[in-house]
Amino acid sequence: MADKAGQAEIRSIDISKVVEGYADVDIILKNYVRVVPTSAREIRWYQKTAGYLTSPTTTAVTTDMIETASKAMPVVIENSYTRNTSYVKKFFASSPLLSIEDLNDSDPDIWGDIIKDTVRAVNKKVDARISTVLDAAGCGTAAATGNGWNVDADGDPLLDLLTAKESIKSYGYSTDDLVAYMNQAEEKWLMRWLISIKGSSIPGFASSRIENGKILEVVGIKIVSDPNKTTDTVTVFSPSKAVIWREFMPITSAVVEEPGIGKSVRVWCEGEAIRPNPYAVFKITDTIN
Repeated sequence: MADKAGQAEIRSIDISKVVEGYADVDIILKNYVRVVPTSAREIRWYQKTAGYLTSPTTTAVTTDMIETASKAMPVVIENSYTRNTSYVKKFFASSPLLSIEDLNDSDPDIWGDIIKDTVRAVNKKVDARISTVLDAAGCGTAAATGNGWNVDADGDPLLDLLTAKESIKSYGYSTDDLVAYMNQAEEKWLMRWLISIKGSSIPGFASSRIENGKILEVVGIKIVSDPNKTTDTVTVFSPSKAVIWREFMPITSAVVEEPGIGKSVRVWCEGEAIRPNPYAVFKITDTIN
């Protein structure tokens, strides 16, 4: 039976509510960055030079002149910025046209499944884009200690995480909210190292780091694993400083009706990730040999 226009509108509203209910499905990395609306597709933003302010050097003067003599004039110090321009990206997917016959008599909930899975696919690409910007060249980086986290002889995940924390702090950023973003393969080797390597030599160490089978945090860094993250690299960053997701259009949906034939659903969002503070990020590479 063909849908009437009024009925289609009602169902469209219902579907929109369903999509909104799934809006956060499979979002992991986006939960750890700042989300700021933008009203334009062209985004101009400024990247402040990292580090502490020091006095400029001149001929024969190479020391920082902030420390000076009594009655001396103060040295002038100032920030420097680099202007950047980014453009929002559109993340857009559609289901196939599902016939009214299939929608009416299929045992699986094919309509509910395709809505949820289309939202998941869009969210996965958004997370992947944020990850690409987060890991872009220009941040702090170092290879893992020894031959990686899966080599008992010389791997040391704890030292690598401390190195990342040290680097971020050296540029003047707070380390109170750090996240270590990793693939589940790195999480596996980190958990094994905590339990089998250090847990056996430091009583209570492993049990204090792990609760209900999940790693909570190590050396003050929250552990977040995600299949979307490429393996062999662990990225430690400050959620409050590292990356901003500039959202031009939030997750949105539309139902495309073909009366008497069927319908499909489209899901999209628009935005772009920017990294105003690259040294609030540190990449640990070569983590798995």
